[in-house]
Amino acid sequence: MSSVFRTVKAVLENYQSATYEKDVERFVSAYASDVHIYDCWENWACIGISQWKETIQNWFNGLNEEGYYLKTNFDDLVIEENANLAFVHCAVTFAAYNESGEKLRQMTNRFTFGLRKENESWTITHEHSSLPINMETGEGIFNLR
Repeated sequence: MSSVFRTVKAVLENYQSATYEKDVERFVSAYASDVHIYDCWENWACIGISQWKETIQNWFNGLNEEGYYLKTNFDDLVIEENANLAFVHCAVTFAAYNESGEKLRQMTNRFTFGLRKENESWTITHEHSSLPINMETGEGIFNLR
């Protein structure tokens, strides 16, 4: 991918804006070709950028079909980094809006990102999203916070 991310925060800002704009190419530009993802939805894991890109394309297509825009906020953000590796954990809230700006729904997940710096640019090499589980029902708990 051709994007250059000089800071870890630039990677997160790209995540936010590319999600809102439903720009698949820009979204996946922040991920390493050998990325390993543990996501909350459907698949146990996505391994490699092509599988992740397909997942993101399906996500954005669904948002387009519904006519929704997602605003993404990172809360309780912690970034630890050295010269070549970074570790991020946070709560990520996705809020869906219609074209008139009415907020329709939102959910919050726990996220962890592992990043590495190559050629002066940060890339996500590992991502893990999770939800606490209700032990009585076995269902994920959204918006616990």
